[in-house]
Amino acid sequence: MSDKIEKYLSVGIDVGADFSEMSIALPSFEMYGNPFKIIHKSTESLNKAVEKIKSAADKHNINVKIFMESTGVYHFALYCFLKEKGFEVYVLNPLVTHANRNYNIRKIHSDKFDSEKIAKLGLNKNLKTSDIPCDDILEIRNLLREYYSAMDMRTVYINKLKAQLRIVFPQYLQVFSKITGAASMKILEKYTLPCDILHARKSSLISLIAKASGKGTAASEKIYEKLIKAANDAAVFGHSLESNRTLIRMHIEFIKKLDEQCELLLNSIKNITEENTLSEITKQVQLLQTIPGVGFLGAVTLISEIGDFSRFKKPKQLYAYFGLDPEVKQSGNFNGTKVKISKRGSGYARKVIYLIAMQSISSNKNGVPKNSVLRDFYLEKCKTKSKMTALGAVMHKICSIVFAVLRDEKAFVLKTPQEHKLLYLKNINAA
Repeated sequence: MSDKIEKYLSVGIDVGADFSEMSIALPSFEMYGNPFKIIHKSTESLNKAVEKIKSAADKHNINVKIFMESTGVYHFALYCFLKEKGFEVYVLNPLVTHANRNYNIRKIHSDKFDSEKIAKLGLNKNLKTSDIPCDDILEIRNLLREYYSAMDMRTVYINKLKAQLRIVFPQYLQVFSKITGAASMKILEKYTLPCDILHARKSSLISLIAKASGKGTAASEKIYEKLIKAANDAAVFGHSLESNRTLIRMHIEFIKKLDEQCELLLNSIKNITEENTLSEITKQVQLLQTIPGVGFLGAVTLISEIGDFSRFKKPKQLYAYFGLDPEVKQSGNFNGTKVKISKRGSGYARKVIYLIAMQSISSNKNGVPKNSVLRDFYLEKCKTKSKMTALGAVMHKICSIVFAVLRDEKAFVLKTPQEHKLLYLKNINAA
């Protein structure tokens, strides 16, 4: 005997910044009443929308499910409001709604039509909905995304600073390996142009370098000599204006301020994970940090982007969620051979997986591989594949490791393929 098909009213909401359009579809796919505009800043309008939904449910004596498209930040407040009113609320990925936009022959695009489309789409029993994580995950995700945004802005100002130095003092870029290092920033703040360095007292410059870098007098004197030579060379190739001084100092101030903000954001994230050492999030972050190449920032980014891990039943689902699954190009007898990753998933998680992969195939200063198993795997792949294809295979391996660690709730232990094989045979014989 087949299971009884669940019947429910499907409420579709097309979300906007200041207002949303709501439509209600019956199980028969017929629309109930007219679309209703919900004014977000009006409590009366919000409560009236709730009354309309409840009235429709009471009249037909069936449950209600509400569906809305994910639209940046605009949908979240309405989602929380309706959840607090006791409704089942689901969020749809825009890719899902866009794929089903042309069920009407006419080309129509309006808020009312879109809300009806979402309502009818909600009646599909196999509809894929997006996950809305718990508040702790959302807290971390919000802070992390602001952190990455600030870091991107920091990179912009570092590039601006370098651009000014290429005009005024191009030789300076060879003196310090990192122009945002403590000693470099202090020098540029106080002695911004080549002429400032040439007119400065030797003892003052050496003292500043030693204090900022933490190096001894001998090492600081060597840096001083390089700096003086660079300043003299700048007189031959370089052109300084007062506006350059102003811009260099301004860019340094922006970089320092962004550094402070990034540190503040990172400390806030650490506080959330450290407040409750027994929480699921903290345990998962600690477990991921046992994987070689995964630090606190990488671990917390992956956990915040994954959200509820129980949704994933196999590693391939995690590949797809991170956008690491291959694009499929096939039509008739044609099969595309130049296959790329879809990049449809979380860009933040994908970037972290990429960085972990780069760490995994690299070696320490003494030549010892950071992850000997993955490095050997990468080098073997490189014999028949391009480097990027081989790196993609390593990223897939890392996803599988992340999946296994979170699934088994056990710390990562590095094992060679031979050790895995022996362990597998031992388990088979024991069974």
